[in-house]
Amino acid sequence: MVSSPAQPLAALGPHGKLGVMVCGHGSRNRLAVGEFAQLAEGLRTRLPGVPVDYGYLEFARPILRDGLDNLRAQGVEHVLAVPGMLFAAGHAKNDIPSVLNTYAAETGLRIDYGRELGVDRKMIQAAAARIEACLMQADASVPRHDTLLVVVGRGSSDPDANSNVSKVTRMLVEGMGFGWGETLYSGVTFPLVEPGLRHAIKLGFRRIVVFPYFLFSGVLVSRIRQHTQRVAEDHPEIEFLSASYLGDHPLVLDTFRERVEEVIRGETQMNCSLCKYRAQVLGFESEVGAPQRSHHHHVEGLVESCTLCERECTGACQPDGVPIPLSHSHDHSHAPYPQANHPLGPRSLGAAGSPVSISAESQETQQA
Repeated sequence: MVSSPAQPLAALGPHGKLGVMVCGHGSRNRLAVGEFAQLAEGLRTRLPGVPVDYGYLEFARPILRDGLDNLRAQGVEHVLAVPGMLFAAGHAKNDIPSVLNTYAAETGLRIDYGRELGVDRKMIQAAAARIEACLMQADASVPRHDTLLVVVGRGSSDPDANSNVSKVTRMLVEGMGFGWGETLYSGVTFPLVEPGLRHAIKLGFRRIVVFPYFLFSGVLVSRIRQHTQRVAEDHPEIEFLSASYLGDHPLVLDTFRERVEEVIRGETQMNCSLCKYRAQVLGFESEVGAPQRSHHHHVEGLVESCTLCERECTGACQPDGVPIPLSHSHDHSHAPYPQANHPLGPRSLGAAGSPVSISAESQETQQA
């Protein structure tokens, strides 16, 4: 499916000159940072006449404040900010709004915040296109009904965000006619990739397609490939295929534009009924009413680019899922993830299944 042309967005709104801010997490991986910048450039082409800038919470420049400063320098009086993230977990719900609120209070700039990309028809279509491209390179004699689709999400300590990955999986499996579908995660929660795949092979499918439901490259995508390869080497009788992540697919860019338009129309609707900070979600009752604040100020703007890889991350910095310590500590207070000790979760990341202890936060900060 190709993206359809949209009507130009008015450069002037009821609160003055409009500008768009794309808010990313940031990464020490240079390819991931470059891909995010490329996505922001793609959004500029879809919003002619409207200033578009971007920034990161940590580990990369420009930081969020830099992007906001750039918009103000262009005369922007009303910023439409959108999180450059697939699902809303702690970064989208707490960290980014905290930075935006602080900046707005300091400068008087009006900033309205939109929602994440979420479970969206266009995002499902973009994901299907990446999977179809992968299947085009494979042996056509293996029927779709004899193929297992494994969708790998980033993984979060927020069950609402994790459950959205499962919905994406079902939409793809049912829409594309796969024989079965499984949802795995790259970190923080369970089941992780390697133990999850070792369970999945017992279902007896001839082919397994592993699709990382990620926007960009990075250490987590590399880890997914490496842990998939471990299982594949133990099971040569099964064909393993690796699909590409989403990247700046045209339908992803179209979804970003829709999120901006929602802010303009005042139609942004967050999912509060299953938000662990607003409702007593099963197992996370203690986090209701947690204060909205950013934990990234101490690493904001640090540009310790990883030098172990040329450009695309190989996962050399954490071959067994254990990150090499940063010279700047990233430790701060977070509510403990209640399922951290699950046998298919964070403690199963070690080589050959040997348990290692990894905090939810140390994994969450490795995203692209």
